Amino acid sequence: MELKGKKVAILVEDMFNIYEFWYPYYRLLEAGAEVVVVGSGRKSQFTGKPATDVKADVAADAVSAADFDGVVIPGGYAPDMMRRYPAMVKLVADAVNSGKMVAFICHAGWMLCSAGVLKGRKVTSYFAIKDDVVNAGAQWVDEAVVIDKNLVSSRTPDDLPVFMPAVIKVLAG
Repeated sequence: MELKGKKVAILVEDMFNIYEFWYPYYRLLEAGAEVVVVGSGRKSQFTGKPATDVKADVAADAVSAADFDGVVIPGGYAPDMMRRYPAMVKLVADAVNSGKMVAFICHAGWMLCSAGVLKGRKVTSYFAIKDDVVNAGAQWVDEAVVIDKNLVSSRTPDDLPVFMPAVIKVLAG
């Protein structure tokens, strides 16, 4: 239980990738972390792609980065929805800027672009948002997982088997 005593937020909005949500959710629980599902506040339950529902434990405007040891952002098209909510963007920016572990996969790099925290950082993402990530100031690489200090990034659901061990390693210290 290498993450016992750690508290991790997983962000959610409609159109989240179900694999990129559920795989980290259960791996974090398995490792002993307390996992809190943080929604945008627009509603309490969100639908992924393909269809599966997740109920948020709390809205983003009711928490702060200080409440967590880390934040995980699943991809799909949810990050495009998430970044429309200032409280979600602030949570990510505050977590990154305070040195908390922030893990993101696939399209979730959009959240860090909107949070303005990628300048000078080395990350990866789904190839379709490479231009957005580079324009936000990051060095983009095509690798299964990239760790840059407190940031952990991956490209697609196929990378989950290397993404989650990296997330757990960074969270465990």
